[in-house]
Amino acid sequence: MASRVSLKTKGKGGKGSKGSDEKSTAQCLKEWSTWAVKKAKVVTHYGFIPLVIIIGMSSDPKPQLYQLLSPV
Repeated sequence: MASRVSLKTKGKGGKGSKGSDEKSTAQCLKEWSTWAVKKAKVVTHYGFIPLVIIIGMSSDPKPQLYQLLSPV
């Protein structure tokens, strides 16, 4: 004989299931946006100075690397 699989849902069933799907989507969107902002912060933190150096190196007078890094 074939065994029957019963699907049990957590929480309230019936009319509330559609609302929980929307809540799940909203929660997923919130988690994704939080993750993306955290990654953007890290990229900005570690990428800003190298970006400034690269832009400085490609400027018209073509300075040497030590000239870009020196404080004077």
